[in-house]
Amino acid sequence: MIARLKSGFRSRAIGVTSVDGPHGAQDVWKIVSWNLLRRTGASLDDIVRLIHRERPDLLLMQEATREMDGLITKVGGQYMRSPLPGRIHGLAMWSPEPLPSVPKVIALQSGTMFDRVCQIIDCGAFGIANVHLSHGQVLNRRQLRRISKALPPRAAVLGDYNLIGPALLPGFRDVGPREPTHRAVDVVPLRIDRCLVRGMVCSEARALLREASDHRPIAVKLSVTALQSLAA
Repeated sequence: MIARLKSGFRSRAIGVTSVDGPHGAQDVWKIVSWNLLRRTGASLDDIVRLIHRERPDLLLMQEATREMDGLITKVGGQYMRSPLPGRIHGLAMWSPEPLPSVPKVIALQSGTMFDRVCQIIDCGAFGIANVHLSHGQVLNRRQLRRISKALPPRAAVLGDYNLIGPALLPGFRDVGPREPTHRAVDVVPLRIDRCLVRGMVCSEARALLREASDHRPIAVKLSVTALQSLAA
């Protein structure tokens, strides 16, 4: 179905398979994030292979096109795609089990050429932001600050940051892979696919092998810190 969210942007939310228990009951979540390189990058079959190989609890995608709407017919689960305004691609998320609520879409500060949005995903004990930020190095840090205000105290922000240098986001730690995840014009190695957390612990962070896209997928294992640690 196609549903209009309160933000005014259209998102496509498709299908939920039956599961044995609540998704949020688990202690550690494996989350994979990948910029697919819209039409010329990763295909639907590439995503299916990634899911079977990595078995993520949550898959975040950037530059996802309408082709990815076929994911439910291949692997089941819960899926939602949120196109960037006026673009053929956008953000998408997939979970093998139902989430507590439909992800929200919030508008971010606009760049000189494109409008941007962010998916806010309720995982029960914590929140996740799926992002594809602007290229402007002041603007993308302003976008991160807006996103942080929409997240619960325990949260993570994953995706394509288009960011050079530290994120400078108060209260968050950069726990993602430290190696380059992208090559600008296929030459300059950059670490722009990142994971920042607040009130959470990262027990593993990897940049996966480069495949069909110009970005490498990243995989992290996250768990929630104790409440007393969060309040400290």
